[in-house]
Amino acid sequence: MEGRKFKLSNFAIVLALVFGVANRQCSCAVVQFIFGDSLSDVGNNEYLTKSLARAALPWYGIDLGSGMPNGRFTNGRTVADIIGDKLGLPRPPAFLDPSLDEDTILTSGVNYASGGGGILNETSSHFIQRFSLYKQIELFQGTQELIRRKIGTEAADHFFNRSRYVVALGSNDFINNYFIPFYADSRNYNDNTFIDYLMTTLEAQLKLLHSLGARQLTFFGLGPMGCIPLQRFMTSTGSCQESTNKLAQNFNKASANLLDDLSNSLPNATFKFGDAYDAFQSLIDRPYLYGFNNSHAPCCTLGRIRPTLTCTPLSTLCRDRSEYVFWDEYHPTDQANEIIANEIIKKLDMKPINDTTTSP
Repeated sequence: MEGRKFKLSNFAIVLALVFGVANRQCSCAVVQFIFGDSLSDVGNNEYLTKSLARAALPWYGIDLGSGMPNGRFTNGRTVADIIGDKLGLPRPPAFLDPSLDEDTILTSGVNYASGGGGILNETSSHFIQRFSLYKQIELFQGTQELIRRKIGTEAADHFFNRSRYVVALGSNDFINNYFIPFYADSRNYNDNTFIDYLMTTLEAQLKLLHSLGARQLTFFGLGPMGCIPLQRFMTSTGSCQESTNKLAQNFNKASANLLDDLSNSLPNATFKFGDAYDAFQSLIDRPYLYGFNNSHAPCCTLGRIRPTLTCTPLSTLCRDRSEYVFWDEYHPTDQANEIIANEIIKKLDMKPINDTTTSP
């Protein structure tokens, strides 16, 4: 009799442990998985020591945390940072962060974004090291295996289905591929066929993410690429390159149609297109309306020695960073990113997901 009681007690303990763990897992906060380029990178390229696209030197990160470089290609927050904060989502650490483990993934998600990354594998190959979108998805598959071993297949599937997904890239496929003569894509395609090539590849990638459990995904569209300081510097007048902006608009239109098609055809998929092109163009055309006074030059620059592709300790900083739209030759400032993020939140009518009363 006593032996039977002992066995029953042990069985009860096992049940309590099993259901206790299950309840803990099911009550986890929703996290996000971010795929992208330097506009969303939070440190992956810092660990790619041979990469020529790194935000490893001051003055990157000057307005965030300790003010030291943290892998972000801006002075403060990325658009994904800001949107996630406003929705109550944890800021996911970089995939290559040495502190990343299964518990961190379950509570914070992962950021796979990589400076120079593109939809196409060949994009930015001159940077030597970077993660293309296909590579980022491959890394995500490895993450899934870790979580399955940690909590089991059923709980892991539930976790990944509930998570939010951000995909934000495409500009490098133009700036660091199609526009550069030594890339084969610049010779093999024209404007229309290259965008078709990008869409065919992106469709396969988003379908792959869906097959891996992505159900709620936002794709960030491109801004006015022809108005970034690097593109303006390359013109004789310093004005925006309208042909480049037209490519961004056509890419956005094709991407929006693709996201709609996937949402309607894939089971349980809510794939949305985050468009801030017009708001960003308005900010560039009329900066004074938004509290800025410079939308053509980078805040961090070597002055006459332009274009320098990155900000360095030898660069001169603008007097007031909050008045500049662009941080370096490529990337917006923290303040500009906030306007872009707010526009995406407004257009997609995004609502808080987790408790937002605790600051990140």
